[in-house]
Amino acid sequence: MSENMLPQIGSSNSFDDDGRLKRTGTIWTASAHIITAVIGSGVLSLPWSVAQLGWVAGPIALLLFSVISYYTATLLADCYRTGDPVSGKRNYTYMNAVHSILGGARFKLCGTIQHVDLFGTGIGYTIGAVLSMMAIEQSSCLRDSGGQDPCPVSSNRYMIAFGVIQIVLSQIPNFTHIWWLSIVASIMSFTYSGIGLALGITKVAASGTFKGTLTGISVGTITEAQRMWRIFQALGNIAFAYSFALVLIEIQDVIKSPPAESKTMKKATLLSSVATAIFYMLCGCMGYAAFGDLAPGNLLSGFGYFKAFWILDIANAAIAIHLVGAYQVYCQPLFAFIEDSTANRWPDSDFITKEFNVPIPGVSWKLNRLRMVNRTIFVCLTTIISMLLPFFNDIVGILGAIGFWPLTVYFPIEMYIKQKGIKKWSIRWVCLRTLSIACLVVTLLALAGSIAGVVYNLKTFRPFKTDLLNKVQV
Repeated sequence: MSENMLPQIGSSNSFDDDGRLKRTGTIWTASAHIITAVIGSGVLSLPWSVAQLGWVAGPIALLLFSVISYYTATLLADCYRTGDPVSGKRNYTYMNAVHSILGGARFKLCGTIQHVDLFGTGIGYTIGAVLSMMAIEQSSCLRDSGGQDPCPVSSNRYMIAFGVIQIVLSQIPNFTHIWWLSIVASIMSFTYSGIGLALGITKVAASGTFKGTLTGISVGTITEAQRMWRIFQALGNIAFAYSFALVLIEIQDVIKSPPAESKTMKKATLLSSVATAIFYMLCGCMGYAAFGDLAPGNLLSGFGYFKAFWILDIANAAIAIHLVGAYQVYCQPLFAFIEDSTANRWPDSDFITKEFNVPIPGVSWKLNRLRMVNRTIFVCLTTIISMLLPFFNDIVGILGAIGFWPLTVYFPIEMYIKQKGIKKWSIRWVCLRTLSIACLVVTLLALAGSIAGVVYNLKTFRPFKTDLLNKVQV
């Protein structure tokens, strides 16, 4: 397509100003994508995280991470277009924005971090979904045995089943085609979060007391060193629970205009951030109130042999369904990067560019051989690694630490400073840089704590044999 054709195409009712098919996303679809990305399995680890921090530092940490994530997301929204927020050049991905505004080595650094984090998120979501599916089977076994049998459950077949489902869904071309999956996943996320919250409230009401302490789990129950590492890991878990910046630009690229995409995105971010913060505060605090210092790594696992077993089964099914969709929301940007890079390098290859119609009655399905091979290999890798390192809380903490500072804080702040021309050593410049440095310190501490947790678990873990429900979640 020649450049002189773009204005004519852009003026068509079917195309946007960049010559691409007209975008149709709204504040509601964008909010659904964000909620799908944010309210994931990380919410279930929040009571454990609050237990490590206590009634004072726990809620403060939840609130601070929420405010920081929302604020930097608004900065990032302004970076979708370079220059003018209405007519400036579009940046289709997070990496495009970094390359366009910052360029150079920081573009390569951003790409490496983003892709490692996206890959790791695929692993974390695989583990989370499988633990929920295993919990349903264990619940059935406990009912049959009257709670007398510990009911060990193998994760291998569930890992493979989840991988097969993702191989099929991964053939969906891009974000535009998975809006329905995000809406379903968003509904599921509120379902299991709401059930976990309701069960926590019920447990508190039954006992008539709020458990927990002002400073969190005490030395004696664990060693001083373990307490320190757990506090750091808890910060990583909370950071992961609020992490969505790495897919924000990709979500913004499906929003229609006018009005300017940044305006719609900021509204969607505010709506989803408020909803998320309220849910997280309630789930984290009520879960801690219900279990105190014994809060489990996965909130739902703490209810054990619960009489209304069907409620827990619904919650765990909702988690599994949600993570099926969340996996796609996070992995689509990585799929697109690999395939676009390959297509630019070999534009004449039929293997890379040609699509084939798949004869499915009532469905228009086009298959691309590169997409099929690339995405199948990706899913297989995340599945195998999930089998080898199924440490839910530790993996969540590592992912939160890796992605929070660079992707949620550093790059949005640096791009905003450059784009808006904020003067060096001005009050605003100093405040933004101070925020970035403070978050860097938290990230390093969280990473250290989570790595320590993995090392500790590896001492007793046997791949493919350890009972994950009893070993990892408690």
